[in-house]
Amino acid sequence: MVPYRLLAALAAFALLFPAIPVPAAAQDQGLSFDAYLQLLIARARAEGVGEATIRRMTEGLTPNRRVIELDRAQPGTPTRRGYPAMAPYIARHVDAARIRGGRNTHASLRSTIAAVEREYGVPGEIIVAIWGHETNYGSYKGNFDLSRSLATLAWEGRRRELFAGEWVALLKIADRGFPRSQLVGSWAGAFGNPQFLPSVYLRLATDGNGDGRADIFNNRADTVASIANYFRDSGWRRGQPWGVRASVPADFDWEAVDNKIIAPVCPRVHERHSQWKTVGEWRGLGVHPHKYLPDDVMTSLFQPDGPNKPAWLLTANYRVILEYNCSNYYAMSVGLLADEIAR
Repeated sequence: MVPYRLLAALAAFALLFPAIPVPAAAQDQGLSFDAYLQLLIARARAEGVGEATIRRMTEGLTPNRRVIELDRAQPGTPTRRGYPAMAPYIARHVDAARIRGGRNTHASLRSTIAAVEREYGVPGEIIVAIWGHETNYGSYKGNFDLSRSLATLAWEGRRRELFAGEWVALLKIADRGFPRSQLVGSWAGAFGNPQFLPSVYLRLATDGNGDGRADIFNNRADTVASIANYFRDSGWRRGQPWGVRASVPADFDWEAVDNKIIAPVCPRVHERHSQWKTVGEWRGLGVHPHKYLPDDVMTSLFQPDGPNKPAWLLTANYRVILEYNCSNYYAMSVGLLADEIAR
């Protein structure tokens, strides 16, 4: 049975605003938003979410037209080769203001970061660079009601199971005492300083200051520890850089090192990287790192903007950054921002 207050809110919404068309995936099942919400509620209840939490997280819940528009505007995977130049992206995202903000944040958390580095093995500058890219060190974290956004995306159906699971995970977070007013974030459901999805929060958010609560909304120690825990979980290798600049001969034979393997995830990202070779093997081909790397470290060669432009030897830790956001533009800008923060 739908709570009376929810029915009343839905009725008022219908009178005040034009009806939101039922997306095709929901139409296939003949489900209105209200009917689909009851399925989500049943799932949350079955997974142990308390009734009081369910009530406060669903009261007045209606689909969000703007969220649907934003989701449908997401580009599909292009089929042609060719990529926008990376240098302009780097210039915009690794600018003086973000570098200065990163250095100030790192300095203000020096003792906290030192402790986190010892425990997790992830460099503080990488942690701070992620924070800087995600929310500009906490200055903007999104203002969408997460319950409304995630329920809308699940109902819309383009990625139904993903967002249905995230909505239930959100209610589990709310069940820990977080008010709905605090559970706001991006239109796609990410929240807090590091922009975790609810399922990621449940799995990896960490209490960094020992108060028994992982508050990635406002607590900086919890934020730093949580990002570090994410990176450790993704396989960050202690003591290894994400990558280093490298010199490539003008007559280098790229065809000989072309990567023929098609990655099952984010193929357009990984197809731009060369075969994996040891640093010693790259040296034998005339490719020389600008900073020291042991000869036995496995790396791939990346020259995103073509011949005579900057190139890098990328380690396995670069792939860990891609786990956070599977984009070469993102991962390169995080790595380069971290390098600037550490200077």
